[in-house]
Amino acid sequence: MPRAVTLIRSATLSDVAEYAYAATAPAEARLIFLAGACPLNDDGTTAAVGDYAGQAAKAVENLRTALADAGAVLEDVISTRVLVASTRQEDLVTAWEVVRDAFGEHDVPSTLMGVTVLGYHDQLVEIEAVAAVLDS
Repeated sequence: MPRAVTLIRSATLSDVAEYAYAATAPAEARLIFLAGACPLNDDGTTAAVGDYAGQAAKAVENLRTALADAGAVLEDVISTRVLVASTRQEDLVTAWEVVRDAFGEHDVPSTLMGVTVLGYHDQLVEIEAVAAVLDS
């Protein structure tokens, strides 16, 4: 199935970033705006309490489920925002590495942010995403 998302690399910006700097989708693509994927278990409890990597993995798992429910997969994601409840850069990097590894070669433009608090009890990580699909 053809993909709608085209990742754009920059030859003039630093190559240190572990993601594409931009992405596009054609006008005929259907955009999917996902709520923040949270590290919640089926019963609504927070998974992997106190574990940034574990919560990032659960958030990715829940993101995959939400994408599938909308008729998409990770390779259809056009951008992400990864929110981490911490002031420590190493905690942000720990969560980011899980997300980066889940996306593999589909290294979409992404923003990694440290935030004060997230919405659920004991929540440390949340992943927002936008996807684009061709429904042909």
